[in-house]
Amino acid sequence: MNKTKVFLFALAGLFVASCVSDTIDQSQSSAEAVALKKIVNTPEDAKQGELIIFVDEATAAQLESSVDATRSGVTALDALASECGATSIKPVFNMLVNAEQKRELDMHRWYTISFSENANIEAVAQSLSKLSEVEAVQFATRIKVPAERIPEVSLDAFQTTRSEELPFNDPMLGQQWHYNNDGTVNFPNAKAGADINLFNAWEHTAGRPDVIVAVVDEGVCYTHADLKDNMCANEAELNGTDGVDDDANGYVDDIYGYNFVDNGRVSWSKAKDSGHGTHVAGTVAAVNNNGVGCCGVAGGSGKGDGVRLISCQIISNGEAAGPNATAAAVEYAADRGASVLQNSWGFGAGQIANDSAFENGTTKVELTAFNYFMTKKNCEALDGGIIIFAAGNDGKSVAGYPAAYNKLIAVTAIGPDGLPTYYTCYDRGCNVAAPGGEYSTGYAEQGCVLSTLPGDRYGLYQGTSMACPHVSGIAALAISYALDNGITMTLPELKDIILSSVNSLSTFVGDQRFKEKYAEGGTLNLASYNNKMGTGLIDAYRTLMSVRGTTCIALPVGESVAINLGKYIGDGQLNNIKMLNPVISQETMDKLGITDVKLMGGKLIITCTKPGSALVTLKYVAGGSTVGGGQITGGLEAEKEVALIVRYGVQVDESTNEPIIPGGWL
Repeated sequence: MNKTKVFLFALAGLFVASCVSDTIDQSQSSAEAVALKKIVNTPEDAKQGELIIFVDEATAAQLESSVDATRSGVTALDALASECGATSIKPVFNMLVNAEQKRELDMHRWYTISFSENANIEAVAQSLSKLSEVEAVQFATRIKVPAERIPEVSLDAFQTTRSEELPFNDPMLGQQWHYNNDGTVNFPNAKAGADINLFNAWEHTAGRPDVIVAVVDEGVCYTHADLKDNMCANEAELNGTDGVDDDANGYVDDIYGYNFVDNGRVSWSKAKDSGHGTHVAGTVAAVNNNGVGCCGVAGGSGKGDGVRLISCQIISNGEAAGPNATAAAVEYAADRGASVLQNSWGFGAGQIANDSAFENGTTKVELTAFNYFMTKKNCEALDGGIIIFAAGNDGKSVAGYPAAYNKLIAVTAIGPDGLPTYYTCYDRGCNVAAPGGEYSTGYAEQGCVLSTLPGDRYGLYQGTSMACPHVSGIAALAISYALDNGITMTLPELKDIILSSVNSLSTFVGDQRFKEKYAEGGTLNLASYNNKMGTGLIDAYRTLMSVRGTTCIALPVGESVAINLGKYIGDGQLNNIKMLNPVISQETMDKLGITDVKLMGGKLIITCTKPGSALVTLKYVAGGSTVGGGQITGGLEAEKEVALIVRYGVQVDESTNEPIIPGGWL
């Protein structure tokens, strides 16, 4: 990669003692103590021979203007680099693209300094921290991927056997219980309603190609038969010359993304590659209705209308990129037009203490990149980019970072029974739940999340890694739907829509549930998870209706309920309004199997026998019991559109016979 010039230093014959000392003097002077505060994290699990530095404005200007390939032009930095055997210093971020906005975020001041792996990295960091030109020093701490791989399956093993009619012709869709779970999938204990309510959402949109999702993960197999048509191609590179930066964006041959570990083309077939990135990508946007394999949340309807994917590879052959390369991957995603950043990776739960530690030290260079992504407007419907993370698989009552950071969305995981999985993080920093799958008693492989694997294969994984792309796909659907309808949203508005478009998890709760992880058994105390799985279980259809501005009313299947319509109009006082008969089309009556519907005392008495969703119109009079006009002094007739969502598992208040609004036990 040739983002900008790289500054080289001559190797010194010997390292000076200040750079290779194996001990740290505990009696630091005041100046030394101040210098050490510039070191923002620890060398634990850090890449050797590499440090990330944040320099002052004058030094950044000097580095950018230097024409001498052997020196930076900064006297103090050159001297230290020579002493420590430094081989290069190069910018973290690509200033060839969108430089003005990046300068406003100080992205031009981040550099990577490389030196011998034999040097004492702590001593080098201390020496750098003492330079007035250096304002921060960051170790290249490696990330981890929160997921567990389950053995792959054959196409023949997963044919559709469900009782309901499926919307697309993909042969594995019937086994993707996590999209729409009616309780008839091929294994016991799966609970109807433990899903993201996707089929109803697909009636309104299945994605559009001008919405781009960046998968920050292992490399995505862009040749996969179920992914290739939804990959976002860089046409200049696709039609250009191999080994040439045809579009002059600083990256050579970045056709479907870029490999930030190996600095080259995206890869997925090395010995220690797990297929993780390809699996995640399939959940977001495997091509729908193509008669092949499985479906993606935002994979389209088979008419070339799915959202597009780019692969921002930060893991290769089992080796994770450092924070500098990860930050560059996030920046690249923004520059390639992504509006959704999908991240199923992170640090261990509790490894970073709180938001203050995250902002002020531990991952400063990544935070710079996140801020850039969130402020980069890449489509008309949204004023920035939304970032979604897996909460982590440590089973702790706190999400790992970056997921736990208060500007990002952290996703917890449920199983096919609608209960928290044994591995999911929960409570602090966790924002919303989605299906992550579970390999446990009664489910085996089939209880995990089914998606794509490299080489036109398919397999089952479990983890918050698998829950996260469900939310990323729904975010992409929301943006697609907004574009379809000329709606604009701010980033905070979209976050609020996602977090509030949920269903309660309370219907699935018992006292305890047996869990088994392969040969390891035990119990899961559900009380520990009460109100700690985020706002609830994400609902794709509710999300679209929230974008639309339409109120949703949840109804159970096969039960007569009484809906107080006043709750959805004005202040909810029926004595202030006069409800009229709602407008419900015959098509809706047939679709939802409505066998009984009447208006009594402002309450809608209704029975629906089929799961599904539909829009209806509520009519009412404001200012009297009759509509004014002619010889009658009366009120004003008004109306409001609402969406009826008929689902299994919707709870009903026994005292009022009203559906319970999502909430309660989460």
